[in-house]
Amino acid sequence: MGTLTRSKAEAKPQQSPDWYKRIFAWMMAHGTAKYEAEMRDRKQALFADLHGNVLEIGPGTGPNLRYYPSDIHWIGIEPNPFMDSYLKQEADRLGLNIDIHRGTAEGLEAEDNSMDAVVSTLVLCSVDNLERTLQEILRVLKPGGRFYFLEHVAAPKGTGLRRVQHWIRPVWKILGDGCHPDRETWIALEKAGFERVEYQHFRAPVPAIVSPQIIGVAVKRSSYSGSCLSKPQFDSLSETRKIRK
Repeated sequence: MGTLTRSKAEAKPQQSPDWYKRIFAWMMAHGTAKYEAEMRDRKQALFADLHGNVLEIGPGTGPNLRYYPSDIHWIGIEPNPFMDSYLKQEADRLGLNIDIHRGTAEGLEAEDNSMDAVVSTLVLCSVDNLERTLQEILRVLKPGGRFYFLEHVAAPKGTGLRRVQHWIRPVWKILGDGCHPDRETWIALEKAGFERVEYQHFRAPVPAIVSPQIIGVAVKRSSYSGSCLSKPQFDSLSETRKIRK
């Protein structure tokens, strides 16, 4: 389909030893079942209207594949090669055709204005440069294209949890393959230049450090009008923010 090319903005990938990458992939494949079960309804609503060319950043072991329609053209940018066997196994189980590429979020392997959607779940916490990543997402999205995200984020300022997140960050980054537990990702999304950003804060039933999370959609500027989220999607959540530019 001619949608892949190397971005000139590509950054050098963060390097971890192979033994660590292998262990981390195994942990993601075998240690996230409870979280995925809890997120099932939210993900079903979030991904309900995916179509066309879809690029997923950091698909990992493929926990999102079950929510995707079979007729999309799916491309995954995954920096950890040890995720691939789990990802392919899940795709085979679901009967999906997938196209995996090695790369980083700061240098997406896709042409300008080529993607109907970009997906990121529990990934923006770990990218080396969040602002550059969001600019890459905007670059590859078609006008009116949508960025679907579900991310753990910083707790509210002044809370005990926020202080713990800040204190534990150096160790957490080592244990979590570069994960920052106290990123204010929603602020970066609001400033990135999307036409609209709609998201909600919620608390996930996971360890407290990563329990503050956001879920939502950001829309690239175009002549598209109306809300980017259908109302039933997030009725069960709270603190909806709508940013229009």
